[in-house]
Amino acid sequence: EFDWKYMIRGLTIDKKRGNVLKLDRHKYVKIAYHGFRKLTSDERRQYHTTERTNPFDEPRTYTQIDTLFALAEAYMFIQLVDMKDSASGGLLVGKTYEEIYGDIRNSIDLCHRDGSLKRGVAADPGKYIHEDKNLVPLLKDLKFSGKKLFIVTNSLWDYTNIVMNFLIGGRTGSDKNLDWLEHFEVVVTGSAKPRFFNENQPLFQVETQSGALLNTDEGNPMANLDDHNDDLDPVPAGKVFQGGNYKILNRMLNLTSDANSEILYVGDHIYGDILKSKKTLGWRTMLIVPEMEHEIEVLNRNIGMPKQLFHMRRRRDALEDQLQRVRWKIAERDGGLTQFPEEDKKDMESEMAILNEEYEELREEHSRHLAEFQGKFHTIWGQFMKTGYQNSRFANQIGRFACLYTSHVGNLAYYSPNKSYRALQDELPHDALL
Repeated sequence: EFDWKYMIRGLTIDKKRGNVLKLDRHKYVKIAYHGFRKLTSDERRQYHTTERTNPFDEPRTYTQIDTLFALAEAYMFIQLVDMKDSASGGLLVGKTYEEIYGDIRNSIDLCHRDGSLKRGVAADPGKYIHEDKNLVPLLKDLKFSGKKLFIVTNSLWDYTNIVMNFLIGGRTGSDKNLDWLEHFEVVVTGSAKPRFFNENQPLFQVETQSGALLNTDEGNPMANLDDHNDDLDPVPAGKVFQGGNYKILNRMLNLTSDANSEILYVGDHIYGDILKSKKTLGWRTMLIVPEMEHEIEVLNRNIGMPKQLFHMRRRRDALEDQLQRVRWKIAERDGGLTQFPEEDKKDMESEMAILNEEYEELREEHSRHLAEFQGKFHTIWGQFMKTGYQNSRFANQIGRFACLYTSHVGNLAYYSPNKSYRALQDELPHDALL
């Protein structure tokens, strides 16, 4: 059975060992599970050895849970890992963890290819797709302000038409029409992102009624030799294509090659949408992070808790500094580097015992409050954007590659289409002390 709340995005699957990991921005493992068993600190340290520094980009061993789709396969993986470990016989006993993950991945790919997954959505879009009341007003405002709107999706035309009919007009089944195309200059389906951003692919025009593909000369219509009519019909507004690349898209939007920064590309896949378009093309990017709603709600309900935890951390650090200074003075005397009376050493040892007791009490209290705070976000993985005091790996990628991020694209409707978005002040660790 699928518990859709168990996993979060931004986790890393270790296919070889059957583990799921949460990394911080330095790629250190902060939380790890083998099946449903939480790994101890000693077990987590196997990932921190010097000869295996930051191995988590190796695709044959590790894979990232970057999309909402991946939550299901990750949860199925840990269920099967648990079953394999507890099984005394049967199919799973003879399989490695990597083979189990490969079977899951192949099955999901098959669900996409044979249409069974998309047919389920098409039969009842409202069950799976959240409506956004701001979407249509936003599209109208953007177009009225002179912006050119386009869609680049990996979905093919049939599924794109189903989803957009529901989102734009609430239409399903035989009620579907092509009115939604009026909002867009260009619609590119089957784009095969991220290849769309750095590879040359042939571009076909999609015949919207039949779904047939027509050859084009980089978007321009081509004559059919069986048709003796020399007049080529112009490609209509809201034209639909399949394949191609960003260079052709720029030409269709009448943008020069150095105008990439004039494009704001909105997507929900950190790798396929945001990272490639930002690093390769220099497009402005907006990442859709639905989890932000819950994250902000929890923070608002617990205002003051982060500051309280920060001050407890500062007190711990101060006590630890005192302890280390006293220990070092005693070590210097015992090592013959300094000399002072035995009575002073006893006083220091007594002071050290008091400091150590105070430190352990504070450490336990701080750890308890921190775990309680993190559990308010998610009982297993904690805060989506944090691992303790560090940004999570996912949050670090957002900071590096997303110019903007928000929970829903419809949030743009609350601002003028001509608004300039400016970054907050960058901070270094010492800024927190000011």
